[in-house]
Amino acid sequence: MKCLSVAGALLSATFILSAQKKSGIDILGIDKTCQPCEDFWRYASGKWMESNPIPPSQAGWGPVAAMADQNRERLKVLLDEAADGVTSTGSGKKIGDLYRACMDTEQIEKLGASPLRSQLAKINKIEDAASLASYFKEQQAELGGGPFGIAPRQDLKNTEVTGVYVGPSGLSLPTRDYYFEQDARTTRIREEFVQHAARMLALLGQDGDGIAAAKKILEFETQLAQPQLTNIALRDPYATYHPMGVKGLSELTPGMDWRGVLALMHIPEDTLLVVAQPEYQKVLEKLMQSTPSETWRLWLRWKTVSQAAPNLSKAYAEESFYFSGRLLSGLKEAEPRWKTCTAVIDTSMGDALGELFVKKHFPPAAKQRMLDLVENLRATLKDELANSKWMSPETKKSAVAKLEAFRPKIGYPDRWRDYSSVSISRADFFGSLRAAQIASRAYALSKVGKARDRNDWGMTPPTVNAYYNPTQNEIAFPAGILQPPIFDLAADDAANYGAAGAVIGHEMGHGFDDQGSKFAANGNLQNWWTDADRKEFDARAACVIEEFDSLDLGDNLRHKGKFVVGEAMGDLGGLKIAYKAYKKTLHGKPSPVIDGYTGEQRFFLAFARVWATQLRPENLRLRLTNDPHPIARWRAIGTLQNMPEFHEAFQCKPGDFMVRPVEKQCKVW
Repeated sequence: MKCLSVAGALLSATFILSAQKKSGIDILGIDKTCQPCEDFWRYASGKWMESNPIPPSQAGWGPVAAMADQNRERLKVLLDEAADGVTSTGSGKKIGDLYRACMDTEQIEKLGASPLRSQLAKINKIEDAASLASYFKEQQAELGGGPFGIAPRQDLKNTEVTGVYVGPSGLSLPTRDYYFEQDARTTRIREEFVQHAARMLALLGQDGDGIAAAKKILEFETQLAQPQLTNIALRDPYATYHPMGVKGLSELTPGMDWRGVLALMHIPEDTLLVVAQPEYQKVLEKLMQSTPSETWRLWLRWKTVSQAAPNLSKAYAEESFYFSGRLLSGLKEAEPRWKTCTAVIDTSMGDALGELFVKKHFPPAAKQRMLDLVENLRATLKDELANSKWMSPETKKSAVAKLEAFRPKIGYPDRWRDYSSVSISRADFFGSLRAAQIASRAYALSKVGKARDRNDWGMTPPTVNAYYNPTQNEIAFPAGILQPPIFDLAADDAANYGAAGAVIGHEMGHGFDDQGSKFAANGNLQNWWTDADRKEFDARAACVIEEFDSLDLGDNLRHKGKFVVGEAMGDLGGLKIAYKAYKKTLHGKPSPVIDGYTGEQRFFLAFARVWATQLRPENLRLRLTNDPHPIARWRAIGTLQNMPEFHEAFQCKPGDFMVRPVEKQCKVW
């Protein structure tokens, strides 16, 4: 969308100029051919987006993607140093060796698919339901895989206990709905999947009619997909909480030796065992007993090669890229090998790489400044909760108690993982990667039956992202996201509160969104609302759902409001809190004018520029189906349309596109 009308900065001559700190705003990125009240997303970053088109190897591009790319370059420097012996001992040497093994494409090319030989031999021995169950048992003891997954997880209703959860796995298409939607694009993706699977099987040496075999794979996965919950249904934590122990699971799927599975995984039989989707387990039992072994072998060969393909020789990697990258996301070309390899190290030995990253790129002062922001936002949200006009005193008390129990994690873990037991060889990339993955799974499973460990993170330190974990009741901000333009030690408060503060408020808001609001201060899944307050909360959520249901994204595309409601509520509630927290820092004084913009205006510019992301059409469609976040453009526009504070800062009036009708403006608190 290109703006047609012209508007400059909306300022009063009475404001006082200040040069104490830089604005933190990319003034050259602003598109002043736009009216801020007509399309603030384009106004805030239109020139930046014109100057920064989507790179061929990316599905979308914006400041967040650019930050992640910059961090990858930093990781490359660290990994090159580790590989060259600058970091020559301990975990530093191991990640250097794994990186060099990953970069040795000549050796990888020579091996072809031979690293899969032993796994494929095991699959070929499957002859009946009993040998199939035996295969699954062995797989779960190492890396998992197959049509179900076993993973450690805190008991939702007693989070001090770490139990075992069993749930569906094994689909090749992005979500369950891809197997059933009948629109032209989804139908084409299924058709392309058949061609893709046939080509991959041909590379593996599949005999006979490859298309027929690939169609059989799609038909089989459709049966696996049918009983699974939709993405919207999965947003309800109660829907996937079915504690039943080994006895109950064995009744659902008697063909599996669940006691033997747990024994191989060194998990006591009396460990809490929760089944995520019981109906799926029933269907799986029928498929294990009735589906021919030939079909199971075919499907397992397909899953083995498709999952390993990005790490195999060029032919396999290119075929994998064609379907996952080019077709589903619209990528024009694959990333350089070094980017692939930095990502491999980050996901497989993230603490070792993260430790090096933090030492070089995240000073102690940054951590302290973030903690200051967090505590200011916490105090501001506490005031909002305490002064809420629609919550009863009982609910307010519980809400404040939950907020006060929030545990902020900033930058990196308090202690680093020990990788001394992981065997890494520069001469064996696939084997070394597998060793690292097995060690990570063993580490996770070692938590089962023990008290929760608050040190562990759900993201690695270089990650450009943040999260809220309801069972830990914690908010976490990796060092990777705490870089300019989101967080800048040299910038004025307005920019930091508009960007980093909005991220903090967003994650705090998740503690009180449609999912997080069902968890109490101790992380347990329990209702702490009065019936009347919950009804009012649901009405406020319904406003957000209606807003995003009604947005026209072009080409007859729309969000599913019930899918994105949690993230949209996090944006709206979080930005409101961040704005009020910023205003508190002014202590009643006028905000400084820097680069021609008031503090209030720079706050909103900083927020909007975070979401200056353009997407390829294929990637936009993919995100609408599998990403619970609204599309970046509408995270900016849809949020600000509900904010009178924004309207005042830029003198927007009723009838302007950036002003939602007053009676339709959504509020969280």
